[in-house]
Amino acid sequence: MSRIGKKPVTIPSGVTVSLNGNDLAVKGPKGELAISFVPEVTVSHEDDKIVVLPINETKRARSMWGMQRSMVANMVDGVTNGFSKKLVITGVGYRAQMKGSSLNLQLGFSHDIDFPVPQGIKIETPDQTTVLISGIDKQLVGETAAKIREYRKPEPYKGKGIRYDGEYVFRKEGKKK
Repeated sequence: MSRIGKKPVTIPSGVTVSLNGNDLAVKGPKGELAISFVPEVTVSHEDDKIVVLPINETKRARSMWGMQRSMVANMVDGVTNGFSKKLVITGVGYRAQMKGSSLNLQLGFSHDIDFPVPQGIKIETPDQTTVLISGIDKQLVGETAAKIREYRKPEPYKGKGIRYDGEYVFRKEGKKK
């Protein structure tokens, strides 16, 4: 039994939900998201709650049960509050700034990196070493942050690179003479 899947998703005021077969659309103050469910689960809309149940007791149905419920909860949370990630850039000469609709990164390469901002994502650079990524789709926000971090992961000797805010970088001791 899925402990996560058992819990119904409560719908806050100001959010409208439309269920059409296996398609669910959630509209709120920050935007609109839609999802198509896998055939192993059924979805019902009762009062101010969305209930996800498995069709049978197969392993795939039980594993999809909790995942689909989490996706619905993330959609409802996204259209009401939104999601954000904060990246911190560490290193001499490493900096980021917005240029039009792309993020310009200077990360010690011979060239600058222009990262195009995906649709539905908002990127801000309050200072040269901080990048704030926000949006209503949790998966897209996390994926965008991971793609930016991939350009220069934090290295263990000096800690230079792009890391998530609050991420611990395991530091190694350098060579000894």
